[in-house]
Amino acid sequence: MTYMIPAILFLIFFLITSLKVLNEYERGVIFRLGRVIDSKGPGLIILIPIVDKMVRVSLRIMTLDVPSQDVITKDNVSIKVNAVIYFRVTDPTKAILEIEDFMFATSQLAQTTLRSVCGGVELDDILSQREKINGEIQEILDIHTDPWGIKVSTVELKYVDLPQEMQRAMAKQAEAERERRAKVINALGEFQAAEKLTQAAKIISAHPEALQLRYLQTLREMSAEGKSSTIIPLPLDLMRMLAPGASSGELIKKNIQESSEE
Repeated sequence: MTYMIPAILFLIFFLITSLKVLNEYERGVIFRLGRVIDSKGPGLIILIPIVDKMVRVSLRIMTLDVPSQDVITKDNVSIKVNAVIYFRVTDPTKAILEIEDFMFATSQLAQTTLRSVCGGVELDDILSQREKINGEIQEILDIHTDPWGIKVSTVELKYVDLPQEMQRAMAKQAEAERERRAKVINALGEFQAAEKLTQAAKIISAHPEALQLRYLQTLREMSAEGKSSTIIPLPLDLMRMLAPGASSGELIKKNIQESSEE
């Protein structure tokens, strides 16, 4: 029995060092005497102790937070931009052999790409065309990380930090734009009102009875207000009958003077 103890201990040591379990989202890159033989997993795999070495690689989507980068845009505006990148390993063997640390390498590449892309466009494009900027950064990263066995799935700009002077200038610009719209809307309303008044004048000139009806309606509205004194304008036709040689302007002026004297 004493001769069996070393064999049992060796068997236990062999099982501990040779049996490995990989999860569904993991792969193991196997090195045998320094040479890559294959990537295995998931499930139970057997390694030769001392001879084989395994490096675990996760195939899940990883999130990389790109820190804020100082960028000078094409129109010479200094801003700070940060982003978030989602990528995953598609080829575990390349991710281990082609690059020493693919996480660090992807982070550094993302920072330089973010600065170069945002520095080549104007500030208005960064604020209004984020989807386009995200697509350009993703395409560049995907091309450079493909030899490493990495697929960049999504790039999103998180926020753009503007200087205080630029924020005030943009606020003034937005205020001026709203004032311009208000003036345009007011002018459009005046134009439409003038068109309607012109149409009404044409109808009244073609049908003089309509002017008399409008005159009576105005008197009714003035009397319904309950004021102590009511000014009743005299029709121009009646004024012409009283003063045959007077023009329309003189009649209106005379009517106003009489109303003020009262």
